[in-house]
Amino acid sequence: MKLVKLIHSFLDFFYPLFKRFFDRTTYYYAVCGASNLVLSWFLFFIFYQFLFKKENWSLPLFNFTLSSYTMTAFLCFIISFSIGFTLLKYVVFTKSQLKGTTQLFRYAVSAAITGFTSWILLKLLIESFHLFPSIANIVSSCIVVVISYLLQRKFSFR
Repeated sequence: MKLVKLIHSFLDFFYPLFKRFFDRTTYYYAVCGASNLVLSWFLFFIFYQFLFKKENWSLPLFNFTLSSYTMTAFLCFIISFSIGFTLLKYVVFTKSQLKGTTQLFRYAVSAAITGFTSWILLKLLIESFHLFPSIANIVSSCIVVVISYLLQRKFSFR
């Protein structure tokens, strides 16, 4: 748990700047969440541009085609889910009395809700409003942040 102490020390160094705006838990949540979000934006751009190369992927066995932004969003979801849960459990909501398996299940439910909502918004912004996928990803995730915060604070880690 040296890493957790290091993260807390780093966050606590800057906390006095935000103390009048946020309690410590909300501050931790905001910084950890924003860090994970920015990482997912970066990964989305890299995966979309270079891994999936903006191409649709055909699944002939299922007679189905996946867009590159859907594949990218799914891969980013898996990565940010793992990092997000770890940060929230061990850095942010350390006083939660819930078992880890209960937290994980609740986190998975809330992440599925916000992930699906984000994907629907992403699809809408790309296909209806013709936004570039990386920009659409940023816009959709900003909208979903509020929903995510409420689900984590009131449901997953209460």
